[in-house]
Amino acid sequence: MAYSPIGRSKWELDTPALLIDLDKLEKNISTIAARCKGSGLDWRPHTKGHKSPIIVHKCLEAGAIGITCAKLGEAEVMAAAGIRDILIANQIVGKQKIDRLVNLRRLADVMVAVDDPGHIRSIGEAAQAIGVSIRVLIEVNVGMNRSGVEPREPVAELAKLAIETAGITYAGIMGYEGHAMGLPDDKKETECQRCAGQLNDSVSALKAAGLAAPIASGGSTGTLAFTPDTGGVTEIQAGGGVMMDTYYANRLGARGLDFALTLIASVVSHREPGRAVIDAGRKTVHGDSEMPKALDEDIEVVALNAEHGHLRLGKNARDLKLGDKIEMISGYSDMTVFLHDVVYGIRDDRVELVMNIAARGRKD
Repeated sequence: MAYSPIGRSKWELDTPALLIDLDKLEKNISTIAARCKGSGLDWRPHTKGHKSPIIVHKCLEAGAIGITCAKLGEAEVMAAAGIRDILIANQIVGKQKIDRLVNLRRLADVMVAVDDPGHIRSIGEAAQAIGVSIRVLIEVNVGMNRSGVEPREPVAELAKLAIETAGITYAGIMGYEGHAMGLPDDKKETECQRCAGQLNDSVSALKAAGLAAPIASGGSTGTLAFTPDTGGVTEIQAGGGVMMDTYYANRLGARGLDFALTLIASVVSHREPGRAVIDAGRKTVHGDSEMPKALDEDIEVVALNAEHGHLRLGKNARDLKLGDKIEMISGYSDMTVFLHDVVYGIRDDRVELVMNIAARGRKD
């Protein structure tokens, strides 16, 4: 029988090992679901961070109506795992990808963001050719200046084209206020309200044209404290917070969520007092935006090389020896998970399940 770590202590895992505390994960899922429900909104969590169908199913069980993916390849993985209501919150171009998109419609009710007539025409033509229809959301540039049509009348014009195009089902609008996440709370709240106003103004322009916006999608973990109460959206895409990390907490102001994603590493060198080296570097855990945080008292992760992490050991740190293991909170989960093949689901410090990171490597 092949070796299985299930039922064993997490400290028996070979390192480096990526862990997710299932109790904390489930609590975070419940917290975000309740936040959305309490504001009368649907929850469509983003999956680009965890890339795991198992976590998606936990979100759906907690009340999510569907999911958000960053890439077509991720959506294909989720559809194959039985997920049916999927938003790809980015634009899709090129014949190969569009052919994949419309054929995916036979497996799942996939929806995609558009911000140009060319998106609508090319997707509609391919969808009509095989007898399906693809739902689209008109992406609105609410201030991030990355993609999206400008608010108000340009939104209505693109919506009209979507309605008139065979093979396309117009479903509403979306806007991502990602630029607001790193602002101080007072400025963040103001900016979230301004972004919601851009969506509301676009809905007014749609109404003036005799149209509506059944879906107004937006939101993120970093703006979860404010966006649900702005009145500008019908659904929230916040998803990364189900894992939580030091970047979300320290840079993006996420609150009320537990650090579920951690990493265990082993000491591989300890040749002088005050410092040690572990077998986890930048190929294992992200530290560019925010350094990982060791859970041990008075131990600090101070630098990351490709394969090694450097620890500063304070006077109250335990006496580390070669092979000793430390646990640390991920610096940025979105940029950490995809570095691993599996994540170990932990409950009461024991391995309960081994989750394949199924959408890992799907950059297409």
